[in-house]
Amino acid sequence: MKILVTGGTGRVGSEVVRELKKRGAEVRVLVRKEGTPLPGGVEAAVGDLLDPVSVRKALDGVDKLYLLNAVSPDELTQGLIAYDLAKKLKLKHVVYHSVFRVEHFKDVPHFASKLAIENALREFDVPFTVIRPNYFFQNDASLKDPLTKAGIYPMPLGPVGISAVDVRDIAEAAALALTCGGHLGKTYNLNGPKVLSGPKVASIWSGLLGMEIRYAGDDMDAFEQQMRQHAPSWSAFDIRMMFQGYLERGFVAEEGDLETLTALLGHAPRSYEDFARETGVEWSSLIHDRTPAAAA
Repeated sequence: MKILVTGGTGRVGSEVVRELKKRGAEVRVLVRKEGTPLPGGVEAAVGDLLDPVSVRKALDGVDKLYLLNAVSPDELTQGLIAYDLAKKLKLKHVVYHSVFRVEHFKDVPHFASKLAIENALREFDVPFTVIRPNYFFQNDASLKDPLTKAGIYPMPLGPVGISAVDVRDIAEAAALALTCGGHLGKTYNLNGPKVLSGPKVASIWSGLLGMEIRYAGDDMDAFEQQMRQHAPSWSAFDIRMMFQGYLERGFVAEEGDLETLTALLGHAPRSYEDFARETGVEWSSLIHDRTPAAAA
């Protein structure tokens, strides 16, 4: 069984590749550039999701597809090119990486793209599974400076909060859906074990870092303006609309979600506290490695 993974060098996709290899699957990863580093035993197919010719070549000899495409202005086109070719080639199974509560966020550009791709999957006769993850714990791994230097948790999770999930649980769920029976036609909501509000996450980091961490609040105009300093304007707006949707419509696990994910994984979903501890250790290690003594 050979599986093509798109997005296989990113935060989630690389974990999916790792989990598939653990389970003995043959894995091919679609990469943009020749020579992109990949784990041992993983095949590279150079291409671009906007180039049907290269995607068709990457799918040659493949049995299954893990379809994950990055948030971009042409996400819908990318996803449909890959899906349409999977349909044409009669692949045995497509596992599509969508997003939790997608049907309630039709005003968020990248959610709307994912909903359209989900609808295409359900319309035609390619065997599919949809995974719908919540916000990733690992998004917060980039917050070292705001947390440790400014003493602020900047992500506007709101006072109610969201059921964020660990990327490793997402990857396990995807790999199990691709390598085990019983998942065709299923849609899985992937949520973490606790509801994380902005103040709650700030308090977790306060305890871990031994300093006061304040929640920055829910000023969405200020958040979007800050995002524009690090991302294109379209992306800042898209992400702003996502978080605004969290505040307005909620992003908390639905009844039965945790039990379903626990049964799928064979263990309880990982906790944010454990992720934060691991990340804090990583940050400490990086600081130690950059000291003059270490450099010498």
